[in-house]
Amino acid sequence: MFDLVIKNARINDGEILKTIGIKEGRISQITENSIEEAKTTIDAKGNVVIPGFVEGHIHLDKALIAERKPNQSGTLQEAIKVTAELKPTFTKEDIEERAKKALEMLIVNGVTTVRTHAEFDPAQGFTGFETIMKLKDEYRELIDIQVVAFPQEGIFKAPGTEEMMHQAMIMGADVVGGIPYNDLPAEKHIDLIFEIAEKYNKPIDLHQDFSDEADALSIEYLCAKTIEKGYQGRVTVGHLTALHALPKLELDNIISKMAQAEISVMALPATDLHLGARKDAFNVRRAVTPIRKLRDGGVNMCLATNNIRNAFTPYGNGDILQIAMLAIPVGHLGGAADLPTVLPMITENPAKALGLTDYGIEVGKKADLVILDTISKANAIIDLPTRLVVIKNGRVTVENTKETIIHA
Repeated sequence: MFDLVIKNARINDGEILKTIGIKEGRISQITENSIEEAKTTIDAKGNVVIPGFVEGHIHLDKALIAERKPNQSGTLQEAIKVTAELKPTFTKEDIEERAKKALEMLIVNGVTTVRTHAEFDPAQGFTGFETIMKLKDEYRELIDIQVVAFPQEGIFKAPGTEEMMHQAMIMGADVVGGIPYNDLPAEKHIDLIFEIAEKYNKPIDLHQDFSDEADALSIEYLCAKTIEKGYQGRVTVGHLTALHALPKLELDNIISKMAQAEISVMALPATDLHLGARKDAFNVRRAVTPIRKLRDGGVNMCLATNNIRNAFTPYGNGDILQIAMLAIPVGHLGGAADLPTVLPMITENPAKALGLTDYGIEVGKKADLVILDTISKANAIIDLPTRLVVIKNGRVTVENTKETIIHA
């Protein structure tokens, strides 16, 4: 007896519709035949079924504060300044309320795993970090949450933060975070991050080279350090916008080193388009990491949200499909050969970056699935389909029963 069966599921275009049998939270059978014995059966009606979306880079503790102190200039510098001014006013209750709203936005839009950066520093303490750790447990039946210990204000620039990094790991952080460009020297910051990661045997996720110009890069040092420490496949970077300013030969060289180091990249187009190139008077640059070139160079390329409605990104609704749709024109990903590479950037690629070994539509994998309101997997992004059903650990967590009526 199966706990849940999904019939008439389109797993891949051009294939016969499948039946997916789920038992004890895992996929236990995929067949072209019907399965009669099930506690619950869902008819996908030929719609596309995909593994749950993976949101690989977000800041839940800073979500939904845009109206409190707007970023008038739209620059990264003012975003950092505004947020630093607001952080002392955050209470645990405030952070919890906002983070819950943001989490629920993700959940209803089909995200089943999220990696969130949670900040702390000597001035604000662990207010945000402790709250996010609490929500990780509270929401475990709806979404898997990886928490990154994130020193937004730097480590050496904010004395006492190094000790807090160790405390955060002891408190249960899943990932060691860092921000080399906001600390001096960047290489020393990276060295310390690796030291902490090795001590606690945790992966690394850095805010990396977030700049309009390529005049202070530390990505090559990070590549060398990753290989030296045997951390290939365990390092992820977000933003990496400075690469867009490099000439081809220099860029190709760095991409080759990144591929060797198996460093994953989280492109954050919603934020980086908003903040980038603010000083350009004409020929305004996109200021987004070169998604196509990184992809073509063998780098594990992912797309993520970063922020929802704050000084860094004053919009957003938790729909990662919209982020992917935005990336298509921004990254020149609309070609016939390019479009099929976009859906993996919010599914299997970030799953790889986050180390999710039991992810995907295969027998034995976790039953984290989404039924999309489209019969074309190739068009799963550009259709912006409704998430009809979201399944987490083999249990239906979201059903969209909204009916649209057109009156002639």
